[in-house]
Amino acid sequence: MRWVRFEQHGQRSVGYLADGTVQPVAAASLQDVMAGNGVQPAGDPVALTAATLVAPLRPGKVIAVGLNYMDHCREQNVKPPEKPILFPKFPTSVIGPQQSIHWPPDFSSQVDYEAELAVVIGKVTRGVSEENALEHVFGYTNANDVSARDVQFSDGQWLRGKASDTFCPLGPAIVTRDEVPDPQALPIKCRVNGTTLQDSNTKEMIFPVRFLLSFISRAITLEPGDVILTGTPHGVGVFRDPKVFLTPGDRVDVEIGDFGILTNPIGPAGV
Repeated sequence: MRWVRFEQHGQRSVGYLADGTVQPVAAASLQDVMAGNGVQPAGDPVALTAATLVAPLRPGKVIAVGLNYMDHCREQNVKPPEKPILFPKFPTSVIGPQQSIHWPPDFSSQVDYEAELAVVIGKVTRGVSEENALEHVFGYTNANDVSARDVQFSDGQWLRGKASDTFCPLGPAIVTRDEVPDPQALPIKCRVNGTTLQDSNTKEMIFPVRFLLSFISRAITLEPGDVILTGTPHGVGVFRDPKVFLTPGDRVDVEIGDFGILTNPIGPAGV
């Protein structure tokens, strides 16, 4: 099943995709759906062409993982980390498909794209074993870990450069766990203005999804609706020659498996 949030006639609703339509349900949020509340249909199906998809959920927290692809380490000529590198993004970072990524004009001149597999937690997770970790996943979606490289590197830590407003596009839909038998076997791509700049596979992850959930949950309780960003493969703009950074008017597409395409324009500075 593929869950979305959408707007129609100024009203925001939750629903699931079915034959080119969205079937609304009674739930007010994806967290309600995870709890089994309000999953019954509520009204007639809505044509996708008549619905505006928004971010599929508002996470309680977003935990991202740095340097988690072997090919990303190779392009930097750095040694793979011995344990996961974690950093936060915030609910205010989250936007949905077709919403603009933007930043103040004096904030950064080196904003980069990072296609990532996002894992959506489905139930309270604390100290879970690797063996049982995937049972705590509700589903998966596309993400873009947008990063202001000049801010990231000059600050000496990653918070401002990666957790700014609009820097965490998610969507278009959350694909439930039963449709993804192996999260380590998914093609992952990023295109900027139609040109493919990242093209890899989640099998390149250094720390697979089940390890990440076990590692994180030993220290941090994960709750329904929390999101884990699992790292990006090679091809990011800062390590290309010449470098490629995002500017107003650009369009970024993130595509993972058959999840659909997460598209975001780069809006005018500060908009």
